Amino acid sequence: MNIIVANTSHFKYAKVICDTIADSAKVRGTGIAKRTPEYIKKKLENGNAVIALDGDTFAGFCYIELWGHEKYVANSGLIVHPDYRAQGLAKKIKATIFKLSQEKFPDAKIFGITTGLPVMKINYELGYKPVTFSELTDDPEFWKGCQTCKNFDVLTRTEQKMCLCTGMLYDPVSKKKEDKKVNRKAFKRLKSIKEQLFLKKNKK
Repeated sequence: MNIIVANTSHFKYAKVICDTIADSAKVRGTGIAKRTPEYIKKKLENGNAVIALDGDTFAGFCYIELWGHEKYVANSGLIVHPDYRAQGLAKKIKATIFKLSQEKFPDAKIFGITTGLPVMKINYELGYKPVTFSELTDDPEFWKGCQTCKNFDVLTRTEQKMCLCTGMLYDPVSKKKEDKKVNRKAFKRLKSIKEQLFLKKNKK
């Protein structure tokens, strides 16, 4: 199984990607923003997508969207073909697109909205935190993408404050602060252990 950054040579998979996303939404009975082959091709063309292939057979996909003048990045359209599900492929695809997002847009906040518990779990493991919609991008073009979702009326009734989706956010600045805090605590514990060992050694 190959998970690679997509390009124009993968245009032939645009329709099957859209069809797989739409079919998955129907099976789950959840709302989802519709994608067109033309839209997917734009993502392939600018290198803002990853595709999973089993030889020449389509297996999975996910792409990057930019919002708020590249201050926010969304990893969207995560899909695994039914023939390749329950094999941990979604997690691998998500990790690959997450890494690509960090490499291309290191200062951007990475976010997503989803109704799927498996996706929420993957996001959490990558460092995302559940947040209110107000903490996500306020770019109107992003929220326009929800218009084709059958739950869009919920979003409009709540003045874009909540819906059936859960918002999740990865903030690189907050993550660095957390890592420094963890490192300081670890250093203090190690220092304390060394001091205790030193005292025991001197008592003997």
